[in-house]
Formats: sequence, C-alpha cells, structure tokens
Amino acid sequence: MAETDHARLTPPEGATGVLVLGDGTLIWGRGFGAEGDAVGEVCFNTAMTGYQEVMTDPSYAGQIITFTFPHIGNVGTNAEDIEATNPHALGMVVREDVTDPANFRSSQHLDAWLKANGRIGVSGVDTRALTRAIRVNGAPNGVIAHNAQGRFDIEALRRKAREWPGLEGMDLAKEVSATQTYKWNDGLWTLGEGYDLDAAPADAPHVVAIDYGLKRNILRNLVAAGARVTVVPATASFEEVMAHKPDGVFLSNGPGDPAATGEYAVPVIRKLLEVGTPLFGICLGHQMLGLAIGAKTYKMHQGHRGANHPVKRTDDGRVEITSMNHGFAVDTDSLPANAEATHISLFDGSLAGLRLTDKPAFSVQYHPEASPGPQDSHYLFEQFVAQLKAKA
Repeated sequence: MAETDHARLTPPEGATGVLVLGDGTLIWGRGFGAEGDAVGEVCFNTAMTGYQEVMTDPSYAGQIITFTFPHIGNVGTNAEDIEATNPHALGMVVREDVTDPANFRSSQHLDAWLKANGRIGVSGVDTRALTRAIRVNGAPNGVIAHNAQGRFDIEALRRKAREWPGLEGMDLAKEVSATQTYKWNDGLWTLGEGYDLDAAPADAPHVVAIDYGLKRNILRNLVAAGARVTVVPATASFEEVMAHKPDGVFLSNGPGDPAATGEYAVPVIRKLLEVGTPLFGICLGHQMLGLAIGAKTYKMHQGHRGANHPVKRTDDGRVEITSMNHGFAVDTDSLPANAEATHISLFDGSLAGLRLTDKPAFSVQYHPEASPGPQDSHYLFEQFVAQLKAKA
C-alpha cells in the first residue's frame, strides 16, 4: 500500500490517499480526515507524543508532516492540547491506521478532528523509507491528497507539486500572525486543574510579544515566570510596540523564510536594540535577532523537528533535551563580534542559541516551552523575566 512509484497512475486496490512528490514520485496510502489536496513542503517529526500540538503549531504552516512514530491518533484529541485556534500544518502522513482513542482526556477522534479542521491524513505509508529519503535528498515539495473513491488526477497533482515555489523566500508570518493586539493572562496547565486562568499579576513586568506565529504555551510560560503579556501582530512598528511601554520584548517562533519576514521585522528589532530594550527570541525570533545584528540565515538540508534534540550549553557544558521545529538556521560563522553562541546542537553542530555581549538580548533556536517535549529549558523564561524585574 505504501508503494513508491514514478510511473503508475492507477491507484492500488484500497488506496484512497496519495502523497505526490515534486519529482513525480507517488506514495499511496489510505486517506483519512478531510478530502481534497494541499501542497507544501514534506518534512518529518520524530516526537512520540503531542501530535495535536504539532499540527496546531503555526511554525508548520506550509508543511506536510511525516510522523516517524507509527501510532498516531491513539489518544484522540481534546480542546486543551492546542497551540493555536486552528491547525496550521497542511496534513499528516502516518504508518498505522488511526484507531479509536484510548485516553480519558479524549473528546474527539483524530479523524473527526481533521475533518472538522479541513486537514488531510494518509496512513499505511512506509514512513521509515520516506524519512530516509528526506534525510538523503532534503525536504521535497509535495501534494497530499485524499479521495474516498480513490479517484485522483495524478498529472494535475504532479504539476502542482512541481510548480510550488517552496518555502525559501516565502513570508508566512503575516498569514499566521494575530491581526489585532490582545492581552494574555493565563498560565500553565496542570492535571485536574486545567490552565491557570488570569494568573498574571497587575504589577508584573510587562512583556510585549511580537507574534510571527507564536505557540500559546510560550505565553503561558511567560506568565508562569511572573510576567504580564501583550501580543502584537508581526507587522507592528517600533512605535506601536513602544506605545505599550514594554519592560521587555519577546520575538516569537513562526513559519517561512526568516529573510523574507526580516524585510519588515529586522528594522523594528534594530530600533529596539538601539534603545536598549531587553529581548528574548525563540525559533524564528532567534533568526530575526540574528539577522538584526548582521548575521546570515540559511535553508537546512532536512531541518530539525522533534522532541528529543540534545543541545549543549557553551558556558557549563550541560546538555538539555529540547523540542525543535525549524528548517532554517543562523550561520554561526556570520555572527558579529558582539554576539556569542550559547547553545549548540549535538546532532549537527548548528547554532542553537546566542546572546549579545553589549545589549540585554538573547535567543534560542529550539522551543523551551515544549508542547510537546521535555521541560529542560523552562529556566529561560524565568531568566528573561528575572532580568526585567531586576531592571525595574
């Protein structure tokens, strides 16, 4: 069922889903979720848990996710484990068929959740072979399609995959960012209690978060660390940010090519640095800070996506297990003299964190808020908020 076929246009018996790669490769499977098709970059994620958080992470906009863990969907879905109101990943490719959920927190079958949110799934795929192909050849463009009758216009799907321009040069932050300013006051989730609502003290340090495609658990961690938060759109100007009288500014994660988003984001960040505003960036925000200080970014061969990525701290040599989701990175060799590497990926040596030596600004490439993933790096939120309290 998970056959890879460059020439065969007729679906195998029982095939109701297909992944069509930019080179014409057909990978057949069983469709679930919404019917239709979607084009984007095909990547893989190695996390064993948290598929709902992954699917709703705005950083996955424009991407089709191959889950390497074979059993996806077996804990169902719920209304709490989401990082944005709607899913942003285009679809999912999985090994095993989605089973009925077996978890006390489940309120909806994954198939029904995908249908309700217009997202496509294909099961029965040899995800090991697909992952290996991505590791060798890089992340390809592709189209994921589902038709309950197994009827596909393969040539049209191949053409769509071939002609899609790819993520390089694409600004997606504007598409997933909030369009209006809003305040965020809720803290972290605990079993039996849910989210800590209205947890931000009125006299807490004020963080303005620039939303390039942020995950909600970042905001929850900022509140849990002792801050109150105001979120502004990705395109907010320096004057609009400063109008909220921030004690510090947070630069969020997000999708797309950092160089494209940097066209409007970098000038704002440079002004914030000029006036000495404390900055903390995550993922795309890390890349935005890098570009703002004159460093360069590049498209990675396969990217880092999973919840088990080891990162080494340069100051004390300790290793953190982190959650990652990025296809671009900051070039370590391009860092200026006033910036130093603080974290290094132990998978490939790529830059995983930096700080400025002459300004109160630092950033990490990974996701310290997890969701899904380990909580080794929650201290970064406490470090940032403590810095703001000390300044006050």
